[in-house]
Amino acid sequence: MSGRDLFCQPRRIRRGAALTLVFASVLVAGAATGNLPAADRGTADGGARQAAPAGRHADVARAAQEAMADGTSPMEAAQRAVSRSGDRWGAVYSPDEYEEFEDALDGHYTGVGLWARERDGRIEVARVGNGTPAADAGIRAGDRLRSVDGEKVDGRPVTEVVSLLRGDTTGEPAGTTVRLGLERGTRAWSETLRRARLSRDTVTVRELSGRVVLIRVAAFTKGSGDEVREAVRQAPAGAGIVLDLRGNSGGLVAEAVTAASAFLDGGLVATYDVEGEQRALHAEPGGDTTRPLVALVDGGTMSAAELLTGALQDRGRAVVVGSRTFGKGSVQMPAALPDGSVAELTVGHYRTPSGRGVDGRGLTPDLEADEEAVRRAETVLSGLGR
Repeated sequence: MSGRDLFCQPRRIRRGAALTLVFASVLVAGAATGNLPAADRGTADGGARQAAPAGRHADVARAAQEAMADGTSPMEAAQRAVSRSGDRWGAVYSPDEYEEFEDALDGHYTGVGLWARERDGRIEVARVGNGTPAADAGIRAGDRLRSVDGEKVDGRPVTEVVSLLRGDTTGEPAGTTVRLGLERGTRAWSETLRRARLSRDTVTVRELSGRVVLIRVAAFTKGSGDEVREAVRQAPAGAGIVLDLRGNSGGLVAEAVTAASAFLDGGLVATYDVEGEQRALHAEPGGDTTRPLVALVDGGTMSAAELLTGALQDRGRAVVVGSRTFGKGSVQMPAALPDGSVAELTVGHYRTPSGRGVDGRGLTPDLEADEEAVRRAETVLSGLGR
């Protein structure tokens, strides 16, 4: 997928933070450092309710406290403080919204079951989930999305289109309907879909021709790292692997590190800083270091998915095929506000093992490919196998 994942956007979009994504590395700091205890759910349960860190978090908390003293909305005051900070990825959640965020990291979401990308100013369906309302309506990858509830979407950022699809501006829950204007070739039609509460399989595996196993990771939710490792263990002897990270907008960085451990025998995965303190992430030993490996990426490959890609590329473990990744290499940390809402602010950035910064730059693939990316990957694997 090029562009951003519309499948898993949090409801924060309706408050104007349209650039933040549900898998925008809230746990890059937390899951790696213990600031957000990754207990049974692997999310920020309890951690966000700890004392706020220093720096911008303290400024936002102070604004919220002053608002409480004045009898005004602490959450609105916090949102204004985040907006003034210039933090592109900063956001403030209500307790319910933060719970929805955590659910998404657990693999649940509300939507119609399609991914989208921007191409030449138009919005195109990139993928449709099996058994979803979009699939039941016969919508296919490659269909052009022309409108949502009568509002034209050409030229609009994908995040705004996401907001319309989810009904974020009016808080539409599962069970409400959304009318899509679609186009396929010369055919134009409308479909009315009912939003649903869905679970997603973030890791899917299929065998391609010529002893190639394709492992697609849609997002790094709880357990996805172990699923990747198991898929590698179950792959036929001698089979090459295509690790498809296209459209993967990130997620739990601990899961991305676990996935890296499937292909590396220990060693550095990434370095990062939190308020200036340098830290490192390491793979577990014992990964499969011999199978030919190609990683597929595109403009929707973000955050934890870029962290994994950078590690495999820098350490010479994979040939990276596709197009330049998004460039989301910043670390966010959540902290509680006096009214129970949660502020999430940027506290640092991560780097690949060779020291490359990702934020705002993205990663350049070893080989450029677009529509024929999977076929190109198979060709590369045949050469690596020889």
